[in-house]
Amino acid sequence: MRTERAQDAEPPPGTDATSGAESPGRHEDAVARGGLDGLPRQGGRGKGAGKTPRAVVMLLHGGREAGLEAPPPWNLPGLRMRPFGRSIARATRGRDVRLTAVRYTHRGWNGAREDPLRDTSRALDAVAEEYGEVPVILVGHSMGGRAALRSAGHPLVRGVVGLAPWCPPGDPVTQLSGRSVVLLHSDRDHTTSPLASQTTATRARRAGARTCSVTIRGSDHAMLRRAPEWHRLTAELVTGLLGHGPLPPAVGTALALPPGTTGPEGNLDLDRITGARP
Repeated sequence: MRTERAQDAEPPPGTDATSGAESPGRHEDAVARGGLDGLPRQGGRGKGAGKTPRAVVMLLHGGREAGLEAPPPWNLPGLRMRPFGRSIARATRGRDVRLTAVRYTHRGWNGAREDPLRDTSRALDAVAEEYGEVPVILVGHSMGGRAALRSAGHPLVRGVVGLAPWCPPGDPVTQLSGRSVVLLHSDRDHTTSPLASQTTATRARRAGARTCSVTIRGSDHAMLRRAPEWHRLTAELVTGLLGHGPLPPAVGTALALPPGTTGPEGNLDLDRITGARP
């Protein structure tokens, strides 16, 4: 993952962040802490607590390749997810969908430690303990997209919406079997690779996932250019994957492709499927 310029600068590749002591209870604190402002908190602490939801949508913000420090309360990657949360909340209003967000114990992925993956797995376990077998959709940006893809093998996860996800070529995809995965990426992203998203979608389809990728032309890694289209499409995908509304027809067709499909059919262009222009 290249340096994130617009949201949360990363140290240069190769920086060693795999050493250092971890204080007891840091993971438990991350699961218990509140989500983004205006969103319900995990464990039923938010608005509407005490009522079992019909589904849960979990937001995962971006971060760094390496960094053992905790994210600050108002870090830019977390703030960037707030409008996505508002769009999803509007689209799912009245459908008993609980919206929550993972707060990481550390700012970075940190190599083999895979800290955001552990945090996400613990958060999913907390949802299972609180609500039982409710379907979960993971919506992750950049490093959060990687955490979402890697944790999608959890029994609760039904689908993943990746926003400019970080998709290293060696990451596994077998855990995505049986899940629906839609990866959105700008063709002008200079932080994570849009080609890697397309490749990951193809690899995951071979492994038994329902996948497609969507190119949002002229945007950027922080999703600031054409932001309304990112927000609107993400909310539409979440409601569609939950069965609360239709998916964009081209996305639905792509998700139904046979597992062996390796051609361009699963790689969509937002402007072509909606008639939009940057």
